[in-house]
Amino acid sequence: MADTERTEPFVLVSDDGPVRTFTLNEPGRRNPLSVPLRRELRAALEAAHADDGCRALVITGAGTAFSSGGDLASMPRGDRADARDRLHLVADVISLLFEGPLPVVAAVESAAVGAGTSLAAACDYVVAGRSATFGAIFGKVGLVADSGLHWTLPRRVGAGPARRMLLRGKIVGAEEAHALGLVDELVDDGGSLAAARSVAAELALAAPLALAATKRLLADPPETLAGTLHAEECAQVELFETADFAEGNDAFFEKRRPVFRGR
Repeated sequence: MADTERTEPFVLVSDDGPVRTFTLNEPGRRNPLSVPLRRELRAALEAAHADDGCRALVITGAGTAFSSGGDLASMPRGDRADARDRLHLVADVISLLFEGPLPVVAAVESAAVGAGTSLAAACDYVVAGRSATFGAIFGKVGLVADSGLHWTLPRRVGAGPARRMLLRGKIVGAEEAHALGLVDELVDDGGSLAAARSVAAELALAAPLALAATKRLLADPPETLAGTLHAEECAQVELFETADFAEGNDAFFEKRRPVFRGR
């Protein structure tokens, strides 16, 4: 079915309290990151970050796979303008995941390869079924890894493993991905979404301004200890003035669970 004939969204959005789940929704093609899907995911992420009632995000794939990566069937040949447009779209998505204020949990089943690996690596926490697979397989079709993978992968697995994955393009199973640090939690096949939502629900209870500050510090870390201490100071001074800090402080001494409001 051509995109112009499609009536079903490429990204399904559902809420469970403060946790919002995005489901990549082209299961018949294993959820490739097509241009329409990128547009819908970008818009959905922008809306979530602007919604005060949304505190944590989950990304998963419909059907049997997380994402098969880039949409090879629609990739341009020799059209630089088209190539740049699609890369700018996915750059926006990755930036919203990695640098946005809300914590993001990926729920991965089966394949998360190519740009699917990039998408998972940009999330804050990755839950994977034991049969999940990952791989920077761009070179197999004559391309270089994109979607921020040269930035996110070394920060997750270290420079050496990232170099091997990017240069050799080998498929990595979930167990190895977990050992490397690309996957944070392994679960039985079919259980990744429930586990991811559980993690997201836990994150949704935390102080949102503090989580957002933590994500900023991790996304753009200073190069020196002095720079880090200064950046932490700037963030902490602002947080000391928030109602959430007052609530957290009161709750600690009153031996109760704090109720944070993002203020």
